[in-house]
Amino acid sequence: MKLLETIKSKLIAAVLALWAWSKLKAEQWKLRDKAISLWEKAKAFYARMGAKWRGTKAYAKLMAMEPLQRRMTIMLCGVFLLLGLIFAFNQFKTFMIKHFISGMGLPPATVSTMVVEATDWQPKLTSVGNVRAFRGVDLSTEIGGLVQTVPVKSGQDVKEGDLLIKLNDASDVAQLNSLKAMADLAKVINERDRQQLAIQAISKNVFDTSKADAKSKQAQVESQIALVAKKNLKAPFSGRVGIVSINPGQFVNPGDKLLTLQTLDPIFVDFNLPQSNAEQIVVGQDVVVTTDAFKDASFTGKITAVSPKVDTNTRNIQVEAQIANPDKKILPGMFANVNIKLGDQVKLLTLPQTAVTYNPYGSTVFIAKPTGKKDKQGNPALEAQQVFVTTGATRGDQVAILKGIDEGATVVTSGQLKLKNGTPLIINNKVLPANSPDPKPQE
Repeated sequence: MKLLETIKSKLIAAVLALWAWSKLKAEQWKLRDKAISLWEKAKAFYARMGAKWRGTKAYAKLMAMEPLQRRMTIMLCGVFLLLGLIFAFNQFKTFMIKHFISGMGLPPATVSTMVVEATDWQPKLTSVGNVRAFRGVDLSTEIGGLVQTVPVKSGQDVKEGDLLIKLNDASDVAQLNSLKAMADLAKVINERDRQQLAIQAISKNVFDTSKADAKSKQAQVESQIALVAKKNLKAPFSGRVGIVSINPGQFVNPGDKLLTLQTLDPIFVDFNLPQSNAEQIVVGQDVVVTTDAFKDASFTGKITAVSPKVDTNTRNIQVEAQIANPDKKILPGMFANVNIKLGDQVKLLTLPQTAVTYNPYGSTVFIAKPTGKKDKQGNPALEAQQVFVTTGATRGDQVAILKGIDEGATVVTSGQLKLKNGTPLIINNKVLPANSPDPKPQE
């Protein structure tokens, strides 16, 4: 209770002191005299306006109305006047807010920039392709049989004519020897008949019969030789044998895949290019091939064939290139990146692809334009200016700029999504976007 009494007494003392100070200041500043003078002026102004109002036709018409109608008219005029004042106040408030915001200016944006320079650009076409063996085949036998020997090993390099798999041909060889004996006998009989025909000991009909029989027996021998040869699977060309999973004693059927044989040097790469590049593709052009398997190695070759027709589904042209593969690193079925050089190097302005904003109405970039003023640190102040550009080919992280900017211009490379014309810029180049013509994937 004592605390409350103390607080109450102090509040009363403060209010009395404030009232005494107000009276003192009012006397010092002569506020009472000024208020009375202002009130007299207001009354005089009101009296003048009242006198003028009473002399108007509107006042006469108003006074001629019925009392109820007059009061309604005055009320409506007052309502409209109040609404007009509210509307005017809102308009004034909106104007002041816009004026205040426009006076503040656009907030600055932090961006990274780079100076545009002309760099050497090698015009080229790029595509992806599949590696195909110069010659490749999955070998099988025409006839079935029991595997007798497998002289070849997995991954072995063989030459044309080398024996790969031998089937059991003992019965066929025995049949061949029998047919050879019968052929020799028929040949001897035919020779004897020829001598007898010369002395007219036999008729011509008998000689012709023996001659035909000798030829028939020889044809049977040749047929049996071909049959025996089918029991010996030989390499149709030089190359490398795949995985051999056939073992002696295994029975194989006709048409069974026994092993694969691939010629690895040279080797083909098949790829496709759009029909719009048909004029730029000629047989004999140099190509450079890279693969994901050997990231630090490149393989050179030449275009050997261009398809004479365009695929109606994709509108692409199939192209074949032959690549030297002396170390036999590239294997059939690999995925390959193909680069075709087109002429000599040219000088082009390049930018990181992140610096260009692609829109339906055109491609744009923002340049950092000096304003002629200084910032707080004393450096030249910069602002953003949007310009339209014409882009060309791309290369890695870079894109060629054909029109729109000049060499030496400072271009915003990141942070342009928050910019518009006139935005003040704060340059921070501690982190820059990728700008490599030949980027490598990070592992």
